[in-house]
Amino acid sequence: MSSTRNRPMSPHLMVYRLPPIAFLSVSHRGTGVVLAIGLMFVACWLGSLATGAQAYATTQWLLGTIIGKLGMFGFTFCLFYHLCHGIRHLLWDIGCGYELPQVRLANLASVAISGALTVAVWIAALA
Repeated sequence: MSSTRNRPMSPHLMVYRLPPIAFLSVSHRGTGVVLAIGLMFVACWLGSLATGAQAYATTQWLLGTIIGKLGMFGFTFCLFYHLCHGIRHLLWDIGCGYELPQVRLANLASVAISGALTVAVWIAALA
């Protein structure tokens, strides 16, 4: 009896390998948080645009730094990932794609499409 009390009550991440579907579900929630925080920066950018030329120039300078560009790139990826994963959830809501091969394909597709859309938008923006 005493040996069973030392075991964990439920699987822990140190013992249990997180399946890709669970990781992508958690990352969908995480991208939602990143998008909410990013929208605060968009609101600050719009506020600086309304405030005047000096505030707007300062904001544009900050966004032009490496950290600003990386932040915008990450925000763009989060936007497209959240969109693609949300479309997958809509398909699940109508009853499509519950079989494991379809789930795996949808996982790969949502990450690949979001990456491709992010790169395409940035190529278009920098051209």
